[in-house]
Amino acid sequence: MNLNKILVVEDNETMRIGMVETLKREGFKVSEFSNVPQAIEFFKKCQVPLVISDLKMEPIDGMEFLKQVKEIQPKTEVLMISAFGTVQTAVNAMQLGAADFLTKPFSTDELRVRVRKVMNKIQKDEKLDNLKAENSLLQNELFAGQIIGNSPQMQKVFELIECVAKSDSSVLIEGESGTGKELVARAIHQKSNRAEEPFIKVNCGALNDNLLESELFGHEKGSFTNAIRQKKGRFELANKGTIFMDEIGDVSPVMQVSLLRVLQEGQFERVGGEETISVDVRIVSATHRNCQKMIAENKFREDLFYRLNVIPIKLPALRERKSDIPLLAEHFLNKFAEKRKLEPKKISNEGMKLLENYTWFGNIRELENLVERLN
Repeated sequence: MNLNKILVVEDNETMRIGMVETLKREGFKVSEFSNVPQAIEFFKKCQVPLVISDLKMEPIDGMEFLKQVKEIQPKTEVLMISAFGTVQTAVNAMQLGAADFLTKPFSTDELRVRVRKVMNKIQKDEKLDNLKAENSLLQNELFAGQIIGNSPQMQKVFELIECVAKSDSSVLIEGESGTGKELVARAIHQKSNRAEEPFIKVNCGALNDNLLESELFGHEKGSFTNAIRQKKGRFELANKGTIFMDEIGDVSPVMQVSLLRVLQEGQFERVGGEETISVDVRIVSATHRNCQKMIAENKFREDLFYRLNVIPIKLPALRERKSDIPLLAEHFLNKFAEKRKLEPKKISNEGMKLLENYTWFGNIRELENLVERLN
């Protein structure tokens, strides 16, 4: 849903024009109507996160409109306004699902504050819905076939996921690119006591030191060029939940020192800031590199490695679990057939032998790409 849209329904033209102009100056895209029937016809066709409605209108009043809004789009929030506001009227509106009640006359500043308050609630609710949907999808993926494998190697991985999920200990997932490290990290989060809290991912290998520092710890307004506002970092966003640091082996020695402090103390400062921020975050990291070899070469801090590697999970390469290739191939055939609304194709016995004997340097990702090309 586009969170920038507002629908205003007010039969007093002067009042309506004033509200619309105020909201447009705040950057909102506003649709306006003078009566409920026209507004309902528009509302049935367009998703709107926030409706601002007068209470006393003809031929349908604001209370009836509020009921219909909640029936058509239950997640839409409604800010009621009225020159005849009483405590009982406000209570009745809230009981019907109104987010707030504003009594006329009100200033433009008061309107802006109330609208921002409701919009903040909408944003938080949407983030929570997305998180629940993501976690629900993850749960379905985990148990309906996304982490696939009957091989002994994968059964050990499944057992480890179950064993470590309820712990808050740091987990280091090692494995070649394309072996499913992120899926395992998400599965650990989903099965943990933090499942209802955020799962935040950051790809440490895709950013230079300055960008990674800002991404992980956030920054204050004006701390560097283009820092036009304060930004929370991934650690702060992951508070109470799990942060997944992918490609941790690519982090520079300088950033390794900063990470070590967070892991040891659970504290950091935003770039350009002086306030020390404390967080409660579970650390799950992943790498395709050999960290112990990097330690011997003085490229990775030994103390950081042992902080990250409290519980190690080693993912096998696809060539090490060839008995899972038919299961994976069938899963991807069904996945792409369903996506394209086609009957799933079949791979012949000869074709399957070729797949099983191939080296698969790109692992599961390479197999998925091949199957997609076959469809």
